[in-house]
Amino acid sequence: MSKKITLEEIIHNSKHSIKLFTSSEIRELEKDLYLDEKGRPYFKGVPGDKDRPAKPEEVVRQLFARRLNKQYGYPWERIKIEKNVVFGSDYTSNRADIVIMDKDNKEAYIIVECKKPKRSDGREQLKSYCNAEGSPIGVWTNGSELLILYREDPNKYQSLSRIPTADQNLADVLGEAWTMKDLEENNKLVLENTTLKKIILDMEDIVLAHAGVDAFEEVFKLIYAKLYDEWKGARDENYYLKFRVHGDNPKELKDKMMDCSITQNRNGAAFSITAKE
Repeated sequence: MSKKITLEEIIHNSKHSIKLFTSSEIRELEKDLYLDEKGRPYFKGVPGDKDRPAKPEEVVRQLFARRLNKQYGYPWERIKIEKNVVFGSDYTSNRADIVIMDKDNKEAYIIVECKKPKRSDGREQLKSYCNAEGSPIGVWTNGSELLILYREDPNKYQSLSRIPTADQNLADVLGEAWTMKDLEENNKLVLENTTLKKIILDMEDIVLAHAGVDAFEEVFKLIYAKLYDEWKGARDENYYLKFRVHGDNPKELKDKMMDCSITQNRNGAAFSITAKE
């Protein structure tokens, strides 16, 4: 009888994890796990791909690729594993872990990075792939954390609430109106297994890195504005939250946020929030 090996055994003592995935997803992948003639663990290739050595980063990639197919509905012919990405005029290249092609199967639509287990490293690698391919959506995961980015234009990224399904467009996700109930059901701290500290650091690195402002001061203002918006939502279950990026232009977004004006006193030591009814 052949020896059975588990995903937990493969990722043990590595920087990758499988916390983001359900027990059902894990069991299904373990059915495609086998040992070769030398006793080395391999995964049976998904449609259109070859069998691959079962290393920690491969565990995460296989789980996520299958989720993109089964949960999000992307057909295997649009999902490319280790797609070659060419950078700049010097034609240096690297391989993106997972690339979902657009509906015409011509351009990169979503790029997923799994190799870099550290959040900051993975984010920068992901952005370089998206810039090179012109992909509007980038996803990084190490199996325990998840980061989803929308590439608005070169060098300008926003956090995206979720990955669009195969029958949706990016605009469908950007334009969603949320109530407090929707926010509670899509709590990033739970779904992405992250912390408020990491979210704030992402805001600093992604949104404010090149803004020429004091990042701490600006993030502080944003937090207060969001708290006010959620306070209004908690009082009225039919209130649609305004503190979200909906694909608006900068002025439209500013006008929405000015529903809650934030003023700083002269010595810079305190903030106050005033509702604009």
